Amino acid sequence: MISREPTIERLATAQNLLLTPFGLDESHLSRALAEIKAHKVDDADLYFQYTRSEGWSLEEGIVKTGSFSIDQGVGVRAVSGEKTAFAYSDDISEASLLDAARTVRSISAAGKTARVKAPARKIAGSRSLYSGIDPISTLDSTAKVKLLEKVEQLARSRDPRVAQVMAGLASEYDVVLVARADGTLAADVRPLVRLSVTVIAEQNGRREVGSGGGGGRFGLAYFDDEHIAEYVDQAVKSALTNLDSRPAPAGEMTVVLGPGWPGILLHEAIGHGLEGDFNRKGSSAFSGRIGERVAAKGVTVLDDGTIADRRGSLNVDDEGNATQRNVLIEDGILKAYIQDSLNARLMKAKPTGNGRRESYAHAPMPRMTNTYMLGGGREPGEIVASIKKGLYATNFGGGQVDITSGKFVFSASEAYWVENGKIQYPVKGATIVGNGPDALTRVTMIGNDMALDSGVGTCGKEGQSVPVGVGQPTLRIDGLTVGGTA
Repeated sequence: MISREPTIERLATAQNLLLTPFGLDESHLSRALAEIKAHKVDDADLYFQYTRSEGWSLEEGIVKTGSFSIDQGVGVRAVSGEKTAFAYSDDISEASLLDAARTVRSISAAGKTARVKAPARKIAGSRSLYSGIDPISTLDSTAKVKLLEKVEQLARSRDPRVAQVMAGLASEYDVVLVARADGTLAADVRPLVRLSVTVIAEQNGRREVGSGGGGGRFGLAYFDDEHIAEYVDQAVKSALTNLDSRPAPAGEMTVVLGPGWPGILLHEAIGHGLEGDFNRKGSSAFSGRIGERVAAKGVTVLDDGTIADRRGSLNVDDEGNATQRNVLIEDGILKAYIQDSLNARLMKAKPTGNGRRESYAHAPMPRMTNTYMLGGGREPGEIVASIKKGLYATNFGGGQVDITSGKFVFSASEAYWVENGKIQYPVKGATIVGNGPDALTRVTMIGNDMALDSGVGTCGKEGQSVPVGVGQPTLRIDGLTVGGTA
């Protein structure tokens, strides 16, 4: 539900951290925006941010590093047509705010100055998807060290072949305040935590790696014994499986993707191609295709920033718009693109709550939140059993996509060779190559086991990284190219 009440509460938190200590109030924000609007611009905003972050890492049985940082500043943006002027400062003061405002207003082609009436104050509607706690303070330092030591001891106890364990614990407390040219005020208080585990297993001189982990927008108490065991088991299983892996066969074949994190392929191959900026410029393989069939029947893809406590979720985006559950592809038909304010205005569409930025030092752009495919009606075992000869990929490492052509390349970190419906052996070095729009049309079976990832995803675009979520059910895709090592 979207309500103004939580925004009022978060505004108080943001003002106490970002305005009051520097002698600022809402009148200073109005004055800065008026400075920008004195020249004709289509849009303008101020983005204040306070971020406190902490990280601990364990290696060789010892917590070797601990880091703690505080960053704060303001980004000032003016938009005129397709042009954006952006300035930022880590000095939050009236002088630097007005300097930045005068700098960015020069983007307007019309150099005439004018008197501007300040718009009425509007409190943005917001969601309440997570609590506004500071996760760093939810465990003391001793407990954090013990948590990492527990991860290490548990991993080593699983199998004598576990030779090395690395673990990391990260926490972040992020407070943002957005003031827009139309008088809208929005704020968010965003906790974020992540626990990661990497295991190296060794046998007969061969070493292989496996990883696990999870997190989301909550406190560190989330990482109880059950979750720690789950992440450790995932990392150990992956490393031990890879010890027995053989070179991957190459060629065109049927590929079955497991549920959850393999949705990263969907994120890269399809999600980026549906972001508004690429489609407005005509550079995406999906440009101009709204209403057309772009995928097989049964394929429904969503970008949903409204799932409680998820890593990719936000109460409001970084432009002050409430996040939404956006249906991008429905039963194979392209329905919508992911939009920020600038691209939505130029494409005569509505913002979808996807205006995101890495920090106050970056301008926003359309970005994904939690992107996933809905489940179908098939049992996962039935889908794997349908493979005559092909690959069953249950976990992925990195991947990348060329937006214009839609071509993608992914490396499978855990995969199996299947013949006549039976898993034969694990394979190593499999890369999956394909074309996003084409691959969607080759989906022939969709499982009933849709799952979201455990909360570890980070997405990069044009030098900016933001936390995201992915997900999908078990999925059979025919005729993908596998680059192997056999």
